[in-house]
Amino acid sequence: MIERIGQRAKQRKGERFTNLLSHLRAPLLKVAYLRLRKDAATGVDGETWQAFGEHLDERLLDLEVRVQRGSYHPQPVRRVYIPKADGRRRPLGIPALEDKIVQQAARMLMEPIYERSAFLGFSYGFRPGRSQHGALDALAVAIGGKKVNWVLDADIRAFFDTIDHAWMQRFVEHRIGDRRFVRLLMKWLHAGVMEGDELREVTEGTPQGGIISPLLANVFLHYALDLWVQQWRKRHARGEVYIVRYADDFVMGFQYEQDARAMHEAIASRLAKFGLELHPEKTRVIRFGRFARSDCARDGRTKPETFDFLGLTHICATSRNGGFQLRRRTSRKKRAAKLAELRVEMQRRRHHAVVEQHRWLCAVIRGHANYYGVPTNVRALASFREQVEWAWHKSLQRRSQRARWNRERRKNFKARFPLPMPRICHPWPELRFAPP
Repeated sequence: MIERIGQRAKQRKGERFTNLLSHLRAPLLKVAYLRLRKDAATGVDGETWQAFGEHLDERLLDLEVRVQRGSYHPQPVRRVYIPKADGRRRPLGIPALEDKIVQQAARMLMEPIYERSAFLGFSYGFRPGRSQHGALDALAVAIGGKKVNWVLDADIRAFFDTIDHAWMQRFVEHRIGDRRFVRLLMKWLHAGVMEGDELREVTEGTPQGGIISPLLANVFLHYALDLWVQQWRKRHARGEVYIVRYADDFVMGFQYEQDARAMHEAIASRLAKFGLELHPEKTRVIRFGRFARSDCARDGRTKPETFDFLGLTHICATSRNGGFQLRRRTSRKKRAAKLAELRVEMQRRRHHAVVEQHRWLCAVIRGHANYYGVPTNVRALASFREQVEWAWHKSLQRRSQRARWNRERRKNFKARFPLPMPRICHPWPELRFAPP
């Protein structure tokens, strides 16, 4: 059934789907339930995946009846906070388990419609078959192999918290004409937030952490940003223009400075129409690309500016043969935040068995390399490993009143409990995008 929806969306790109809610039945809800994470945090209901499954068929049938009758009402999301790299905290909304099931089923119905016939190729965030490294490699190929001399590094301020609900409904209704299904989507946006014992009403935004939220965010930005950028670069740009977007973070490459400056102004005006704002501290136009180094003297700078995207700092560098090379390093903010988090966890685990601590830190370093292990980043990986190792040894020395380790003891301990060496896990971007 889901495959048929996708095929129809692909064949009839302008058609609106008017009968989606009728597919939201117990069999689909069961598939949605089985796709949920079994160890995920609980919402305000305190219901776990295992407890809900004890009488699964009966509960899903009751849920189906309420959804079809319109008597299903989502519960408020439970708000928690996670630390960000800049010291602030990011709010996350955790739905009740029943709401997670219905949201998962709704996402399964909506996703093929937009994936097969709407979303554009330069959008990478929260899409099946796409990843952060796909976005990073697409950007690297554009900067390294195309006519990119200027970069617009942009970020939308508090995007998930400021999505306008009225515009969200209008955008959804472009492809979904089922009023009952649209009403179901809006119920989740209006469900409210439970913070501690206080219930807060919500008039804008979509909670980060909800299963349906990433898809709705992509739908919003597809109409508010992506389609408009596609038209702008065809109608107004003098030179080549490239864009890579991952959720609310996007980077644009330009051949000419005039286009970059014009886009900066135009895109700020465009987003303002939908109640959105570019972050003034995180949005800027910089000279970047193969000629940036040679133009530094003319601009009165010693070296080209850099920018961060998806946790990696992008740098204009020179290859061994003297040509231009895009170098990517782990962002200092990301690395510092991770090290601070690890030091706190080391303190908590200080009196655990050394073998257990070693096993945990090996997994941490391997996981770090699995994301940041891109070509040209081996030095940052090695630095991270060394700092983790030093912090771990320092933490272990505080387990007793004895004197600090001497050089020989440290050497013996490192030989007995070695941490994984830095490893590049990803190919060069050009290889990932190479034609078959």
